Amino acid sequence: MIPLRGRVKSISVPRVGYRWSGAVEVSVNKAEVVLLMAGTVAQWLRPGEEVILEVLSDPKPVDGRLVLERSDYMLWRVWGGEEVLVWPPWSREFRLQRKDPLGKGVVYEYRVLAREAVTERDYLEIVQLEQYHYASKEEVVAVWRCPVCGRYAEGNVPPKCPEHGVPMKLHEIRASLPSSRFLILELVSRKEYEPRVVGYVRMDTPIPLMSRRLPDGRVEKLVRERFFPKSWFHPTFWPEALAKRSELLRRYRELYSIYGSRKIARTALGEEIWEEALKWANTAAARVARVVIHPDYRGDGLGVLAVEAAIQWVAERRIPEMKKRKHVIEVIAQMARYNPFFEKAGFKYMWDTASGRPVLMYPLSEEARERIENYLKTDPLGRLHGGRLYRPRFGRVEPLAGPIVLERVSKEYSSELDISGMPPDLQEVLRAFGVEKRRVERFVLRDVNITIEPGDVVAVVGASGAGKTTLLRIIYGAATSTNDPAYKPSEGEVKAPDNARASALLPGELEPVFGEETLLEHVARKVGDPATAVEILSYVGLSDAVFFRARFKELSTGQKERAKLASLLAERPNLIIIDEFTAHLDTLTATRVARKIGKILREAGITGIIATNRPEVLEALSPTEILLVGYGTVTQLGPR
Repeated sequence: MIPLRGRVKSISVPRVGYRWSGAVEVSVNKAEVVLLMAGTVAQWLRPGEEVILEVLSDPKPVDGRLVLERSDYMLWRVWGGEEVLVWPPWSREFRLQRKDPLGKGVVYEYRVLAREAVTERDYLEIVQLEQYHYASKEEVVAVWRCPVCGRYAEGNVPPKCPEHGVPMKLHEIRASLPSSRFLILELVSRKEYEPRVVGYVRMDTPIPLMSRRLPDGRVEKLVRERFFPKSWFHPTFWPEALAKRSELLRRYRELYSIYGSRKIARTALGEEIWEEALKWANTAAARVARVVIHPDYRGDGLGVLAVEAAIQWVAERRIPEMKKRKHVIEVIAQMARYNPFFEKAGFKYMWDTASGRPVLMYPLSEEARERIENYLKTDPLGRLHGGRLYRPRFGRVEPLAGPIVLERVSKEYSSELDISGMPPDLQEVLRAFGVEKRRVERFVLRDVNITIEPGDVVAVVGASGAGKTTLLRIIYGAATSTNDPAYKPSEGEVKAPDNARASALLPGELEPVFGEETLLEHVARKVGDPATAVEILSYVGLSDAVFFRARFKELSTGQKERAKLASLLAERPNLIIIDEFTAHLDTLTATRVARKIGKILREAGITGIIATNRPEVLEALSPTEILLVGYGTVTQLGPR
C-alpha cells in the first residue's frame, strides 16, 4: 500500500507500564486509525504533527474504531522536512566471532539480535541485568505499582500489593528517566541453559550542563558550548528545571508525607512533569547512560558490540527524541579509565567533568568529527591526551630469561600395601583377591627430556593418573626452588631461569586463598595498586562494581575460576602453571575462560603450562606446544 500522509490526533500512554504500552490515533484520508505501539515511542509524538503511515495489514474494527496491531504498519514522523522512521522498533542481527588467541580460526560465535525493548518481558529482563550494575547487593533497582490502587513499592522482583494482594506491575527502573530508551542484546542461537538477554544499552538525551576540571583545579563551565553549537545539546530532557517551581516543591513534600520515601516521591512527582519535559527536548546529541552485560559474558567483546549497535540505532532513528539529526554521542563513565570498550568502539576522550568523571564522544557527522579533531589539536588539554584515556597499568611482565629445560627427568613413587590394620571382615575380602602385603614401586615420569621456551603456552594432555600433575609439580618446584620432595624429581635435572616468578593453580594443593575480603581488596593487596586491581578484574571478565565488592564465596563457579586467574595475575608472574582449571565448568564457559587465559598470557608475555583433557579447551588455548603424558613418557606433539 502507498504510504499516506496524516496528522496525529491523540496519544494514549498509561501511567502503569507506559514503557511497553501505548497507542497513537492518527487521521489519514478522513479516517481515524489507532496504532498500537510501545509507550516509550508513542510518548515522543504530539497531537497535530505530520506523520506518514504505511498500512501492511487491514485494520481491525474494535469498539467502533479501526485498530492496527504492532506488526500491521510502518510510521514515519515528519520533522524539519525530513522523514524519521519511528515504527517498527529498530532491530539488527550481529555475528561476533571469537577467534583463537593467535587469530587463525573461529573458536565460537555469538549470534546476537540487538533491538529496542518494547515488551514488559524485555523490561523485566533489564531489571534482572540492572542488579549487576550496582555496587551493593542490597541496592533496589526498580519501582513497582499496583494496577488496582496505584500504590508504589520498591524491589528487585515484583512484590504483591499489601492491600489488594495482586502482583504489582513494573513502573520504573531506578536511575532511568522517562526519556530513556533501551536497546537489548538477545542471543539468537543459545543453549537451553543460557539467558535470553545478555546485555542492554540505555540511551538518554545529553545532560543539561557540563563543566570540565582543569589541571590546576579550576572548573570551566559550559565547556561543550565552547567547541560545539549550543543547539546540539539544548533543549534537553530536564525535568529538574521544571521541578524548581514552588508549586511542584509543595507537591513533592505532599507525596513524601504520603509514602515516607524520597525515592518514591520523586518517581510520583516525575509523572506529573515528564510530559512537559518531553515536549521541550530536542537535541542533536545522544548520551550512553548505561551499558550492562551479563556477568557470565563479560570480557568477551559483547560490551563493544552493544555500543556499536547503539551507535547505529541512534544514527538511523535519531534516538531518543526522533527529531533532529544526531551529530554526536557522549558518554560519562568512570569505568572507561579501566576498560577501553568505548574507545574500541571509536569514542574519543575529551575531558573530565568537574566531579572528575571522564567524558568521551563519538561523531555521527563529518562536522562533529572535524570539531572533535580540532579540539584535540588546538586545546591544550586535548593536545595533551590526544583523545586517548585508557592507559594499561598491568602491561607486560619481564619474560623468562631463558627456557625451562627437563633433562633425563624421572619421578618414582613407592607405597606399602598392608592390610593388617584393617577390620577382619575387610581383610578376608582382600585376601580373596590375593592382597595381603605388598610394596608398589613405579615411575610416574621416566627419562623425560623437554624444553619450554619463554612465552610458550603449553598444553599438557593425558589420561587421569598418567602423570600430568606430577610434571607440573616438578616444573613449579624448579621455578620456586622449593625443598619439598613432592616437587623434586627422583633423577635428572630441571633447569628454570633465575628470574622465574611462578604462580600455580593445582586444585586442592596450590590455590589462591580467599577469605572474607572483597575481590578488589584481595587483588589490590597482591598487586599493590587499586587501579591496577580494577584493570586485572576487568581483564578476566569481572568488570563491574558488583564483583569488586563481592566475596569469593558469592560467585558462580565460572566467576570463581576467573577470580582465581585474577589472583594469579596480581602476583605478576612470568610463569603460570594451571592444572585442570575447567573440570567443573560447562563446555561454553570452559571455552570462554580458556580463550581468555590464552589471550592474557600472550598479551602479558607470560609463559603458561596448562593441563587439560578437554578438546574445546585445547582449541581455545591455541597452545604453541602440546605435551602428551602417558604413564612415564612425555611426548612433544608440537602446536595444535
